[in-house]
Amino acid sequence: MSKLNKDSRIAILGAGNIGLSIAKGLLRSQRFTAGNIWLTRRRINLLSKMEDTGVMIVKDNVRAVDATEVIIIAVEPQQLDGLLREIKPALRAGSHTIISVVTGVRIREIEQIIGKGVSVVRAMPNIAISVGESMTCLAANGIGGESMEMATDLFGMVGKTLAINEEEMIAATAIGACGVAFFLRAIRAASQGGIEIGLHSDHALNIATQAAKGAASLLLAAGSHPEQEIDKVTTPKGCTIAGLNLMEYEGFSSAMIKGIALSASKAAMLYSGDKD
Repeated sequence: MSKLNKDSRIAILGAGNIGLSIAKGLLRSQRFTAGNIWLTRRRINLLSKMEDTGVMIVKDNVRAVDATEVIIIAVEPQQLDGLLREIKPALRAGSHTIISVVTGVRIREIEQIIGKGVSVVRAMPNIAISVGESMTCLAANGIGGESMEMATDLFGMVGKTLAINEEEMIAATAIGACGVAFFLRAIRAASQGGIEIGLHSDHALNIATQAAKGAASLLLAAGSHPEQEIDKVTTPKGCTIAGLNLMEYEGFSSAMIKGIALSASKAAMLYSGDKD
């Protein structure tokens, strides 16, 4: 697999929410020619809004595989086995790299259907990939020395990446992918609190959103632990520590931890394999 450049040809099979987010992120990066990005979906009419971007939109998965080198698979877990059997005849060892963003599916389970000659990378981005702020975790099957480097390069254009052991992927999914929704809900809760104490709804949401961005930016910039930054704003008998203590009493941290654990458990059970 050659290194990525503006002429690299990429197919996204199953351009639903996450597939479209990836496509938008790649287009936003301006590192690829739009006409070299192929999108497929069973209900192709749902991709009509992407027509003006210049990407190729087709319903035929095999045609998309034939025309490209990097195959990003973003279908639902229950659709995966059928899709792999469909595209298997078109896959070329040494030419194609498959990147699966399908939740809960191990690399060896993909190889059981397509064989072991094609490079497979397992990736877990999140929907913030559309604005270049994804946290994408990656694991590979080790076939072809450039496949992991290529995937790191690709997802590095649309956020941050982290190479992990495949055994950690379910946990990474719960925090990095599901976690976006958890943090969005926390922002919504903060904005609702702001409304209750007198802010207009749009002001409350703007303040809460920027506060969340600022909190994350502090950690990313300093590489510090959250408690180090919390200590800087929790003065004795102050308003911040009073609010934090009440939130903890009401179960804020334990609810987040339990939610993450449940999401991980659910993610591990989404794929059972096609028994055909």
